Amino acid sequence: MIRVGVLGYGYWGPNLVRNFWESPGTDLKAVSDMSAARLEAAHARYPAVRMTTDYRDLLEASDIDAIAIATPVSTHFDLAMAALRAGKHVLIEKPMCETSEQAERLIEEAAHRRLTVFVEHTFVYTGAVRKISELARSGTLGDIYYYDSVRVNLGLFQRDVNVVWDLAVHDLAIMDAVLPQKPVAVSASGISHFPGSHEDVAYLTLFFDSPMIAHVHVNWLSPVKMRRTLLGGSRQMVVYDDLEPSEKVRVYDRGVTLNEGAEDVYQMLVGYRTGDMWAPQVGVTEALATSVGHFAESISAGTVPETDGEAGLRVVRILEAASHSIADRGRVVDLARR
Repeated sequence: MIRVGVLGYGYWGPNLVRNFWESPGTDLKAVSDMSAARLEAAHARYPAVRMTTDYRDLLEASDIDAIAIATPVSTHFDLAMAALRAGKHVLIEKPMCETSEQAERLIEEAAHRRLTVFVEHTFVYTGAVRKISELARSGTLGDIYYYDSVRVNLGLFQRDVNVVWDLAVHDLAIMDAVLPQKPVAVSASGISHFPGSHEDVAYLTLFFDSPMIAHVHVNWLSPVKMRRTLLGGSRQMVVYDDLEPSEKVRVYDRGVTLNEGAEDVYQMLVGYRTGDMWAPQVGVTEALATSVGHFAESISAGTVPETDGEAGLRVVRILEAASHSIADRGRVVDLARR
C-alpha cells in the first residue's frame, strides 16, 4: 500500500484526491493547498485525511511515501525537487516542467535516490488510446502514414501557459505512446488575439525520419468543442473521437494501393480500397484510476512506469521547440536527442 499526499486542490487536484482515496493500491494521508476554503471543502468530503496549507508538512511526514503535484506548471520543478530530496516518489501533473533542463534534473535526482518520477499523461491511460496503441504496435494498421488531430474548445484560458502547453500536450503524449517512432523536428505557428495574453490558436507539424508526419491543431477560441484524431496506416485507418459516448474508436479498412505494371502511362496508378468499418471494444475504466493504479504498482514492484520522467521529458522538449518555432514564425526546430 503506497501512502500518498496530494499537493494542490484546485482544478485537477480533486480528481487526483478522489482516485487516490478510492484506489486499492494507495492510502491517501494528506492534502495541501494554499486556500483554506478549498481545504474545508476537501475535509468535508474526506474527514479522515489531514489538511494543511503548508506543503512542507507533506515533505516532512514520515507516513507519506509519494507526493502528487497538481499545481501550476511554474511550480512543478521546485516542488518535485523538494519532494525527491525528502525521499518521496513523485507524480507530476502535465506538463512535467517549464523546461527540458528542469525535467532532466528531476530525472537525474530521482535516479540518484532510486525514486519514481511519474508524469500524469492521463490520455495515455484511456481505454481508447490503449486500444489504438495495441492496433499500431501489432501491425494491424500497417505502416503509419500520419497522425492528424483537432483539439479545440471555447476557453479555458490559462494564465501561466499558452494553448500549446495546455492542449497540445495531450496529443504529444498520445503520439509518444502510440507512434512507432519519435519526431526529429517541429514547426509551429500561433497567435494571441488579446494584448498581454498567451497564444490562443496554434498549429504544430512534427517531422520524422520515416515518411510519417503529424499535425496538431489547438484552439481556445472555437465555438464548439472537438477532440478528434485521425491515424492513417497503409492497411487500415483509425478515427478517434473522445467526445463520442460509445464508439470512441473506429477502424476503417480503407486506403489506397499502387497498381504496378500499368499497360500505358495514361492508366491510373492509384487504386482505392474500401472495406468494412468496425468499432473495437475499449476499456471503460476511468483513465485517472488506471493511471493512479499504475503509479502505485510501479513503486511497489520497482518497475519503470509507462509515463516516466523520460516520457515527460520528450513531451517537454517538443513543447519547448514549438515555442521557439512560434517565436520565429514557424521555423523548423530540430529536437535534441537524448
